[in-house]
Amino acid sequence: MSEIQNIKASCTVPKSSIHPFEYLTPDQKEIIEKNKVVIEYNKGEIIAKQGTFTTHIIYICEGLAKVYYEDDHKSLILRIAPTGSLIGLTSLPTNQNVFQYTASAYVDTEVKLIDINIIRQLILENGRFASAIIDVLCEVAIQKNGRFFCLTHRQAFGKLADIILCLAGNIFKTDKFELTLSRKELAELAGMSTESVIRTLKKFQDDGLIKITGKTFEVIDADGLMRICHTG
Repeated sequence: MSEIQNIKASCTVPKSSIHPFEYLTPDQKEIIEKNKVVIEYNKGEIIAKQGTFTTHIIYICEGLAKVYYEDDHKSLILRIAPTGSLIGLTSLPTNQNVFQYTASAYVDTEVKLIDINIIRQLILENGRFASAIIDVLCEVAIQKNGRFFCLTHRQAFGKLADIILCLAGNIFKTDKFELTLSRKELAELAGMSTESVIRTLKKFQDDGLIKITGKTFEVIDADGLMRICHTG
């Protein structure tokens, strides 16, 4: 798995050592607990809607969320937000008080909603917490740059190889995982047609790069996928 985990794949931010809430004092953590609500969303439910007022910062306790930009009935997936992710940080400036994107549950997902004004208050009070929030924002910005490069400069094989490596290394963190996304959802994530995804997956299997059994994916040749990712 080490080879897969080292790939800078573009679908999400790799697991980070940055945990902003660890830098809060006990009293500040208590303030968070008093101003949060835990909600469970079913697969497909909207967690945050682009253009609506941002009253809370969203912390993914468990599950996966799809974060995407919408415009004129079209959408572009920006990233997958796994457990431990924060959604809504771009709304922290008071002149940006609406969600800049939509987030929906890719699978059944539990989130913690934290009053955004409390987060703003703690940023002013705790410099280390503020610095960690900035670090998270920078990580997401770097990831999005990689995603845009992948979508605009790689061919179908490279795009799908990137997504498979990202799912294995950054989301599920194992060579073998159960993928609950449909082929259509996988195509949407890779920026491909469903038919192209099906053909490419078959080609990857025939070449011995991956193995698919039902909904179970297994990466057989990570190096081969990486070569395709870099050259496709």
